[in-house]
Amino acid sequence: MSFLRFGYVTGPIIGALWLFILATTVSITMSFATGDPFRPALIVSLILGAVSGLLAALEQEKRIKIAIIAVLVFALTLVGFGPIVMESNSVSEGVAAVGLALVMGWSMNAIMNEVPLGPLTRHEMEEAWIRFLTGFGYIFFTAIVLIPFYVMVMTSLKSQSALLQNPLDFSLEIDKGWALFRSYHELFRDFNFGTYMWTSFYVSVLTVFITLAFSIPGAYAVARLRFRGQKAFSRSILLIYMVPMIVLALPIYIAFSVTGLRNTVIGIILIYPVTTIPVALYMLQGYFRGLPAEVEEAGLMDGLNRLQVIWKITLPLALPALASVSLYVFMIAWNEFLLAFMLLDDPSKFTLTRGVAMLNSSEIPREHLMAGAVIATVPVMVLFLGLEKFMTKGLTAGSVKG
Repeated sequence: MSFLRFGYVTGPIIGALWLFILATTVSITMSFATGDPFRPALIVSLILGAVSGLLAALEQEKRIKIAIIAVLVFALTLVGFGPIVMESNSVSEGVAAVGLALVMGWSMNAIMNEVPLGPLTRHEMEEAWIRFLTGFGYIFFTAIVLIPFYVMVMTSLKSQSALLQNPLDFSLEIDKGWALFRSYHELFRDFNFGTYMWTSFYVSVLTVFITLAFSIPGAYAVARLRFRGQKAFSRSILLIYMVPMIVLALPIYIAFSVTGLRNTVIGIILIYPVTTIPVALYMLQGYFRGLPAEVEEAGLMDGLNRLQVIWKITLPLALPALASVSLYVFMIAWNEFLLAFMLLDDPSKFTLTRGVAMLNSSEIPREHLMAGAVIATVPVMVLFLGLEKFMTKGLTAGSVKG
């Protein structure tokens, strides 16, 4: 790897790889946004990227290097010799060329910041490669998250004729106005999705309350009290997750059929906590162990009994953990599919995931299935993003004993 210890070697290699990554990203983005065919040109990307990397390592003012790289990429892209091959209208070509040129000029200079053209120290070489890999990581993980969601949303806004005409066209037909949301309107009007959402909501909320009612005392007992088999119980809490749910499907189905709980919402409310209580116990016991025992002992010395200590001291201190556990359990219950699919047959009792599965039929247009998936995904995603800081705080608060 000693040959990489020179800026005139590291710069072109990073530049070549980086421009190909950006060209691929811009091509995919423009293809999805416009419906026109865009594709990256491998050889041109590598050559032009190597030149850009060499320019970025020159001892010139930052703005001058950005301008030179941007103009070079823009000019070659626009005349048809750039890293993107386009067969579309001039507006899309111009947008793609400008976007690629600006991003390449700025990012290449940022990656090669303070990297000289000559010999490099180990620190300078590693910094350049770390910045390159960081940028690639951001692009890669953003793409694998956003692309499926974008395809799902755009498909839900298409008409059946448009999907049959070009299934790979994910551009937005703004000229249709409110008619874009026809699939969503029909789901609530014809497929009873409002009831499915309400059923999923109160089932998830009840699952959270039942889970907390059992996991709080259980986790506290494991973390604070001393009894025979405590360590074995603590270590075996998550053993239930070693058994795949599909293995338990048949016994659960038979038991619920015999007891009359199959095809009832009560049965779903009873079985969901079975899958969430173990993980809640595991999360809460770690947090309870991290709370200072001296505070609880002071409460006991002041005349409080154990239940009062838990209610007045432990639970207020554990609010971040309780919030994160509640959110996690809510998401599990909201997204649960296997048990709902196995136990519910009456459409009037369907949860949201069971209702979405019902749309997976050749008789129902594909855009309705995608619209149902969006309806099932967006609420819990908004909830998670809004409360993510509380969930992160609760998950990490018990990791260090204080």
